[in-house]
Amino acid sequence: MPSFLIRSEMHVVVSAGALLTAALALGLIAPPLFGIGLIATVAAGTGFLALRFPTGFSVAWLWTAGMTLEMTFHDLAGPDTFQPVIAVIKGTQIGLAGLCMIRFGPKADPLNPAWAFPVMLVTGLAHGLYPHLSAADSMRSMIGSVAPFAFCFCRIPARWAEAMIQATKWVPTIAVLACLPLAAADIRPLFVDSGGARLAGLGHPAFLAGVCLPAIYACLIQLFRQGRGGDLGLLVVNFLILTLTGARAPFVFAVAVTGLSLVSIRSVIFPARQRLLLVLTALGLLPVLLLLAGGFDELRLFNVFLHETGNLSGRDLLWPSFQDAAARSPWFGWGTGAGNAVVSPQGRVAQTLHTWAAHNEYLRIQVEGGAFGEALLIALSAGWPIVHTRGLPPAEQRIMRLALLALGLHAITDNVLISTPACVFFAFAAAVFARGDRLTAFE
Repeated sequence: MPSFLIRSEMHVVVSAGALLTAALALGLIAPPLFGIGLIATVAAGTGFLALRFPTGFSVAWLWTAGMTLEMTFHDLAGPDTFQPVIAVIKGTQIGLAGLCMIRFGPKADPLNPAWAFPVMLVTGLAHGLYPHLSAADSMRSMIGSVAPFAFCFCRIPARWAEAMIQATKWVPTIAVLACLPLAAADIRPLFVDSGGARLAGLGHPAFLAGVCLPAIYACLIQLFRQGRGGDLGLLVVNFLILTLTGARAPFVFAVAVTGLSLVSIRSVIFPARQRLLLVLTALGLLPVLLLLAGGFDELRLFNVFLHETGNLSGRDLLWPSFQDAAARSPWFGWGTGAGNAVVSPQGRVAQTLHTWAAHNEYLRIQVEGGAFGEALLIALSAGWPIVHTRGLPPAEQRIMRLALLALGLHAITDNVLISTPACVFFAFAAAVFARGDRLTAFE
């Protein structure tokens, strides 16, 4: 272990001991201050453990983020808890990334899409922020927009990367299993009714679908890398969970990426005959599912297929407000955070749809960064995967490029850059990129 790291850990231990002593002293001298000292001691101890075991803490954070607990607290404790829980999840990610930088070293990532958000903050401040949007709100939104990419700026070791990829495969399953005790106790339902029954887990069906995508891609990458039956079985489980969420766009993109990967990517580890058998099996099940669809029309995806293929998400009510705001500042937008201020949370549309987000990242970026900010974000998002996948094996290179292309298309209809599922996706991407990174750290 490097000497500077040993010194850092010693400093943390000494600091924690000093804080504990101070907390005990405060308890004797000024009892009301004992709680503050104790919290500081616990924080220092937790920081020491996270610095010593960053991989385990990162995996625990990934699974927690994948549960989308902000929706759980929103439903059980009220809407006032929604943003604070998101702030804790993203703040923890930034904190863990900072500890990884201390432990393994920082890394420049000049093409990272995250760089577009500070630029949009600056242009928004120079141009003038959206009405009723404060500079502090814009700054908070910028930090929240950058947070999902935090691990991309760390020199992470192979052990961390492998653990995070393996953990990503299990995120949807853990999110569903964690809800079972609550469902059994009748505290929170496992399924919700939204145009048909939809699997929600601890969060929301759309959020659960959002974490299914990186889980499916992780299973694909491991299949082409190792060819293990367990990865194939988990791939099927993740597809089943995704189907039960009833989320149409994620399902379409998952099928497209998986199908294209199976039929077009060569692999000695995962031979063509096995992939062909898998594709033919899926194609053979398709007409059976179509025939049985009438018996499953209580499930949202089948209900949509049979009875309603139009707009079920109310985007026709949301988008006009964003289009109008973008038209009033077409070149440089209104600054980061403006996308959250266009539709009032107390307004009729938000109360009807239970959301005030754009459900279109390109439209949101037009509001926040204008044509300049959107062009910058698109350019970075196009160059980023090309550069970072060059050192990967051919199969993993193509899967990741397909996955990020699908993410770009998915952004037309959903929020895929700043939600907690985005934190899971980009942490997974950082782990895969580390496999081909010449600057990968060594523990």
